[in-house]
Amino acid sequence: MDKLIRTSKHFLFSEYFADGVRTTIGVLLPALILTQFGQLQTGFPISIGALCASLTDVPGPVKHKRNGVLLCVLIVFLVALVTGVARLHNFTMGLEILLFCFFFSMFTVYGNRAAVVGTAALLVMILVMGLHPENIWVFGGLLAAGGVWYLLLSMLFSHILPYRPAQHALGECIREVAKFLKLKAEFYSPITDLDEDYRKVVLQQIVVSEKQDAVRELLIKSRLMMKESTVQGRMLVLTFVDVVDLYEQIAAIQYDYAAMRESLGKTGVLEHVGRLIRLVADELNDIGWAIQSNTRFTPKLDLNKEIELLRIEFDKIQAGNLEVSSLVLKRILVNIRSMAQRLKAIQSYFDAKSRSVVASAGEELEYTRFVAFQDYDFKKFIDNLTPESGIFRHSLRVAFVCLLGFILTKSVALGHHSYWVLLTIIVILKPAFSLTKLRNYQRLVGTIIGGGIGVLMLAVIEDKVAQFMLLVIFMIGTFSFQRINYVISVIFMTPFILIIFGFLGGSNFTVAQERIVDTLIGCVIAFTASYLIFPNWESDKLNVFMQEMIRANINYLQKLAESFLGKRVGATEYKLARKDVYVSSANLSAAFQRMISEPKRKQRFGESIYNFLVLNHILSSNIASAASALLAKDAQIYPAEYAGQVRRSIAALQEGLKRLAVAAPQEPFQDVSFSEYEVPEKAALNEDDVLLKEQLTFMLKVSQDICKTTEAIAS
Repeated sequence: MDKLIRTSKHFLFSEYFADGVRTTIGVLLPALILTQFGQLQTGFPISIGALCASLTDVPGPVKHKRNGVLLCVLIVFLVALVTGVARLHNFTMGLEILLFCFFFSMFTVYGNRAAVVGTAALLVMILVMGLHPENIWVFGGLLAAGGVWYLLLSMLFSHILPYRPAQHALGECIREVAKFLKLKAEFYSPITDLDEDYRKVVLQQIVVSEKQDAVRELLIKSRLMMKESTVQGRMLVLTFVDVVDLYEQIAAIQYDYAAMRESLGKTGVLEHVGRLIRLVADELNDIGWAIQSNTRFTPKLDLNKEIELLRIEFDKIQAGNLEVSSLVLKRILVNIRSMAQRLKAIQSYFDAKSRSVVASAGEELEYTRFVAFQDYDFKKFIDNLTPESGIFRHSLRVAFVCLLGFILTKSVALGHHSYWVLLTIIVILKPAFSLTKLRNYQRLVGTIIGGGIGVLMLAVIEDKVAQFMLLVIFMIGTFSFQRINYVISVIFMTPFILIIFGFLGGSNFTVAQERIVDTLIGCVIAFTASYLIFPNWESDKLNVFMQEMIRANINYLQKLAESFLGKRVGATEYKLARKDVYVSSANLSAAFQRMISEPKRKQRFGESIYNFLVLNHILSSNIASAASALLAKDAQIYPAEYAGQVRRSIAALQEGLKRLAVAAPQEPFQDVSFSEYEVPEKAALNEDDVLLKEQLTFMLKVSQDICKTTEAIAS
């Protein structure tokens, strides 16, 4: 029960619920007010226009939101006018469907915000075709008015609560990092399966990477956060920077867990380490919740006391003359202390005394190097008009399939709402087969369950006021869950559509029956098309993602080698290289997960690619661990064998990259050379240097193992 209450509170304070409430107000209020004056026919298109505009209101800087909604309003108005004329003849309507579905699906080349603008355009095209408005100029104008109304509402929310989107996103990001930390704690359990632990960690990296990108979009691209001397905005930025450092420090922790379990498994100390790491994760999760809910955070435990107890336990183990490396125990203790210090730094931002901390202008310029800026050059659109482009093939597929759906609805009597077939196709059909398969299942299951719930509730509840209250609840649920759980969103969506048609005089059972049948037809068409028409298999693209992963690790190793040669590599350069590694790892992991949901005959080298993924994760973790140790010291020249080990690691990765490049010649191989460096000898190694040397030896072995996996994949 406590977990349910906590989950419910997290949801109510989430960005998703806030978006759901805002969208419900924007869509429902115009129709509700105008209905009171007997002008439902006027309020209905305004609500549709607001709904279309809400689709483009995805998280991001206010300026980007405003521009996206304005573009959507203009496109929706023009599409409505064109469709109003084209729908008069089946031939012209079919031609419009073919051209518009292709053109607006190609908007995906410009990113998510542009993609949803294209979806809104297709939604309006289908609705105008199905609703048959009498005066298309008036209808189009009302659609535009609805979009403008929603824009004003969204800007009002942004003005009243300027920091809430960033707080929501940052809070979620921190909580996902806490989950990642808990998964890392599983490695210290003697009974868990290491392969399964690695699989969970790699999957969670995808989630963390997505959350971090969302926060970067909101914080670093926002003028409010970066250029104005607002204390709250600065604190959010500084907190995010520390959270990213903490996450990357956690990801950098890497040991030979199998050997560690063998030597320490019976002492019970590993369970103690895992418990302490979970305590840190719980504290981090509470911080995320405090930021997300805009409440005060109060630390619950003294981590220094817990760490001291662990140190005493380590001392007892070493005193027992067990065959345990003192360096390993020292590294564990140092890493946990470092995590605790980073956590304390984050906690300090909740202290009023620390609110005078302000980042310098120079740091602002550094922050912008960590975000990608979308290029809206029309040349990018033209460059993707090639069969090699997955977006081009997807756009052709959408165009042909929607035309097929249109011909079917005109040839076979499917009821008064046959345009729902096209709506289903538009929503379900995704660039990748695996995504289409998943969305297909979610849409079908959600529609059947939601239809059953809707019919049952409307049969029992006849009071119109009660039905209206249910309508509001179902709408909020629909718009709140559409980005986090599509099945639940559709379950909420179907009853609210039934209620609306019930208010308009339709039969609930008939409408539910038509919706389920039309959804089933649309699902079958979309799923079949994703398999047969210009299919987009992930196995064809994994090679490119693997090359990006190797290149990122080579670049990361290069920074390490430069440090060994006495060159002072800035923290920003290290962090940029580290970010590229994590992004490329997340991209490869996501693509691999999509591949394993595709038909068996389309999956290739599944086990080898998984091993490749885990090995690169282990390699990048060790590089990060070594790099963090070097950053903590002054620049110095290390013995030639240090840089030599790194060179050999790079050479092994280069060999693997060459093999993959042969299999994908469109990705040219770029050599990395260190021949210009002359490394002098150096004696006298301290304990840290010995540990570093062991890490480099291990990195070389992992790099060679990566090279071996590429041989199997490229064969």
